[in-house]
Amino acid sequence: MGKLTKKQKLAAEKIEAGKAYSLKEAASLVKEVTFTKFDASVDIDVRLGVDPRKANQMVRGVVSLPHGTGKEIRVLVLCTPDAEAAAKEAGADYVGLDEYIEKIKGGWTDIDVIITMPSIMGKIGALGRVLGPRGLMPNPKSGTVTMDVAKAVKEVKQGKIDFKVDKTGIVHTSIGKVSFDADKIRDNAKEFMATINKLRPTAAKGTYIKSIYLSSTMSPGIKIDPKTIEEV
Repeated sequence: MGKLTKKQKLAAEKIEAGKAYSLKEAASLVKEVTFTKFDASVDIDVRLGVDPRKANQMVRGVVSLPHGTGKEIRVLVLCTPDAEAAAKEAGADYVGLDEYIEKIKGGWTDIDVIITMPSIMGKIGALGRVLGPRGLMPNPKSGTVTMDVAKAVKEVKQGKIDFKVDKTGIVHTSIGKVSFDADKIRDNAKEFMATINKLRPTAAKGTYIKSIYLSSTMSPGIKIDPKTIEEV
């Protein structure tokens, strides 16, 4: 392991080893231990007491963060011509069908979310090899396959995120930016954790929330005491 920079040392000194902070403390501390010149993302990592290899213990869902993610989400809508105007009005960055399917086949994936209609899924199925590994495949469970593409675009632009537990039992996602007020980071984290708790599989036994860490793009992780999530 290489030597720590002065800023990395300063950040490490601010976090007490082994201490589990309250969510309120962590939301403020993550701002103090971030020294990037860019507006770093604030990430949350939650280790769950589930076995993701079992279908009845898979945790996947969507959540609309009250203060958004702070990230400009590039949205592609693949739809029929009659829905194009509404999708554009709702704020979609790219709208069309066959021309974008051909672009994706050619390797273009300069987008964050794809929204489409049920009737179009037959055409998109062939793009699975390109979209699947990048997490871009539209899915009815995440609200990205819908008849109301305009509504879906607005929700994504306002901070709706899709998440799922990985094969190691961890859910990882961004819930804001370091430039956010600590209260906004806290509000977003609370909403995310409330959704995680609602999605607890009935087949999951024992401790469900094993650990929670808050960090920014290049900061150390800050351990959070799960019992403090509901504190006002």
